[in-house]
Amino acid sequence: MDRRDVLKALGLFGTALLPAAPALARALEAPGVGREGRGEPFSYAGLKGMARHFAGRPWRDPAKTLPKAIRDLTWDQYQALRYRPDHALWADRPDADFRFQFFHLGLHFKTPVKIHEIVDGEARPIPYRTDLFDFSDSDVDPADLPEGLGFAGFRLLHHSDWERDVAAFLGASYFRATSASRQFGLSARGLAVNTALPEPEEFPEFTHFWFEHLPDPDQVRVYAFLDSPSVTGAYRFTIAREKGDLIMDVDAALYPRRAIERLGVAPLTSMYQVGENSRRVAWDWRPEIHDSDGLGMHTGGGEWLWRPLVNPPQLRFNSYSDDNPRGFGLLQRDQDFDHYQDDGVFYERRPSLWVEPRGDWGKGAVQLVEIPTLDETFDNIVAFWRPEEPVQAGREYLFGYRLSWTGRPPRPPLARCVATRTGLGGVVGQPREHFSWRFVVDFRGGPISAGELPGMGEVEPVIDSSAGRVEITSARPLHEIDGYRAMFDLVPPDDDLTPINLRLFLKRKSDGAPLTETWIYQWSPPPMEERDLRNPGHL
Repeated sequence: MDRRDVLKALGLFGTALLPAAPALARALEAPGVGREGRGEPFSYAGLKGMARHFAGRPWRDPAKTLPKAIRDLTWDQYQALRYRPDHALWADRPDADFRFQFFHLGLHFKTPVKIHEIVDGEARPIPYRTDLFDFSDSDVDPADLPEGLGFAGFRLLHHSDWERDVAAFLGASYFRATSASRQFGLSARGLAVNTALPEPEEFPEFTHFWFEHLPDPDQVRVYAFLDSPSVTGAYRFTIAREKGDLIMDVDAALYPRRAIERLGVAPLTSMYQVGENSRRVAWDWRPEIHDSDGLGMHTGGGEWLWRPLVNPPQLRFNSYSDDNPRGFGLLQRDQDFDHYQDDGVFYERRPSLWVEPRGDWGKGAVQLVEIPTLDETFDNIVAFWRPEEPVQAGREYLFGYRLSWTGRPPRPPLARCVATRTGLGGVVGQPREHFSWRFVVDFRGGPISAGELPGMGEVEPVIDSSAGRVEITSARPLHEIDGYRAMFDLVPPDDDLTPINLRLFLKRKSDGAPLTETWIYQWSPPPMEERDLRNPGHL
């Protein structure tokens, strides 16, 4: 089987070994940062060879003990370590639409990151110097910091606004970007390793970056070397700003040092505390608090799925099998300020992040992790692609994909889900004789709002439940949103707390044609002692 056959069957490349570029290998071995102006040959093929080379060697922890002056900084002190704008990389280039500024080490960021600029095919180190930063408001004396300390990461600025960054790479392999709103929200990672397993999760780190100015002024290229106890990797990011959105075309070459049980490709990390469908910790005055409100998926078979997020009482792990997915992402569909009422962080402006695979990814699953949280500063949502084929040491795995940081997430041609609400079931004005839980799902767009809404009898809900009994179903026009509302009650089994999986879509009654994307949900029945019927005394 040759490399094309492997790619076609698995979405993975085969076993051809790329030679390590000696200069790049020396760059990783060298403890220092080198001198400005001295270059070494650089290519992406060489970077992949270097990653393959180091995958065959023991991992070395790149973190270091920081100087006392920055070891115990508060958040405010760390934020006061400001990079000097006039020292930004390419600030002196009139043909550059992008500039780079660097983050200082300190606070949670203890791994020195080495930075290089590629000029005429050569990588030139950019050394850390204290004069690159303004320490005046930080209570840090730059005289207490050694030269060659290293950076923590970088931010990317665009000519449309040299004051506010459009992307930032900081901490492990985390990075994030903005949409046209210039608002940050969820993050991405280079790779996830063993997320939501009984053993501790591993967080690979980007330890080296290379920046390349491209002939096209609307693009910039960033290369990165990834390292961890289990895997090395070579990454190439081609970054562009299109209609205010930030687009990243990513090529990743991965070289496991050992077998990996759960490899997470194109991982996304977000926050969901409170929403219209998940009110478990709704003690804040704001009605909704979340960076993303759902996981969207466009399957290899062409189906569009929408899974509203929840803040569960216990960790939840869900896996959605697919073959050659067309896309997935954590989205912020709800962009109505009135639903958040937060005039400080503006959750309605948070970007959505859509992953569009390039090439053949084969069989696997989009996997979703939801972790309980009591606080909005904790990212408790993770989504990623996991290949079905076991990940083995000594192999090369290649993945290509596009990341779109956008305020206009992909819209299916069918009507999309715009709201999910839940509450106690039953019929108003009648005593409840058994416990049930109501689900109310609103759809808008596509064929159900093109001019005139279909009549009451023309639309039928299709509902599937993995357990329990569905009752009191309906689907009716909702003119206030120019859409349709589906409702049903679910009666859970007695003495069973197993989470119940639900699926719903609306179809045209006459020919069975689907009118909406498929809404999927997971609901955990409460314990029997908490299944209060709440019947008023006058009934």
